[in-house]
Amino acid sequence: MDRDDGIAGELHARFVALRDALSEEIIGQAALVERLLVALLADGHLLVEGAPGLAKTMAVRALAARLDADFARVQFTPDLLPADLTGTEIWRPQDGRFEFQPGPIFHPLLLADEINRAPAKVQSALLEAMGERQVTVGRQTYRLPDLFLVMATQNPIEQEGTFPLPEAQLDRFLMHVRVGYPEAEAEARILQLARDRAVAQLDDVSTPVERMPLAQLFEARRAVLAMHMAPAVERYLVELVLASRDAARYDVALAARIAWGASPRGSIALERCARATAWLAGRDFVTPDDVRAVAPDVLRHRVLPSYEATAEGWDGERLVQALIERVPLP
Repeated sequence: MDRDDGIAGELHARFVALRDALSEEIIGQAALVERLLVALLADGHLLVEGAPGLAKTMAVRALAARLDADFARVQFTPDLLPADLTGTEIWRPQDGRFEFQPGPIFHPLLLADEINRAPAKVQSALLEAMGERQVTVGRQTYRLPDLFLVMATQNPIEQEGTFPLPEAQLDRFLMHVRVGYPEAEAEARILQLARDRAVAQLDDVSTPVERMPLAQLFEARRAVLAMHMAPAVERYLVELVLASRDAARYDVALAARIAWGASPRGSIALERCARATAWLAGRDFVTPDDVRAVAPDVLRHRVLPSYEATAEGWDGERLVQALIERVPLP
């Protein structure tokens, strides 16, 4: 084994250990843990939808505790202002000038809790940050940290007082992940973990956690981008996205159910996520199965059903599954 192979092996081992540690803390949500790491490696943002109490907030907290990066949580509410997120300029009379006080958006890891409860002005401020990795306050533009990951949550149960996310902002999320309830065995382990944490808190016992340096994360990202993707696999990936725009080549009835297909940003996201999934699996090449595994989470919020399809019970996820079934494998 040469030096490069050794470094690559060490990097992969660190991420496997990180995945195992998160899975021990976020019990019964293996898919969420996997997608969180994929988003981290693919340098994208994550929209997580699930009922309350499914460890969505705990997941990003646990990740932040294991990375050498700061973390901030913002509870989105209807009265939230853009300045509450981005920061504001404060007048310093002793200096005779304005001084910018950065808001929570300048943290490398940001949890946007119940993001759909914020009004349009706040959404627009977050849109610039997610898309351009910068924030504009007044006439000044400020760059965000090199590591900047937004994990936003949505509650699918209660929709009163919510503001649907605009399509332009949805498209800036790398993946839209839906989480469900854990199985019975996992639920029992959750009870035991909760008891252990309560005892540790009463005894004022804390276990030190090893934090991954950001240099290793950026090196892992370079390794993900350098992975081999065969032309046939890349063509399959592109065909899957193109089919969302022109499904009539495969199924005329399905084409009538799709109002809008995925944008080129969807193709980029699908490729990045497929590469990250293959790298986490310990391979140095991408397979069609990697593409198919992440396609629902990458495309469900980018493929929009027509009014007729919505009335028939179709949503983005069902449309994406239909596309996966119809586009032939290479």
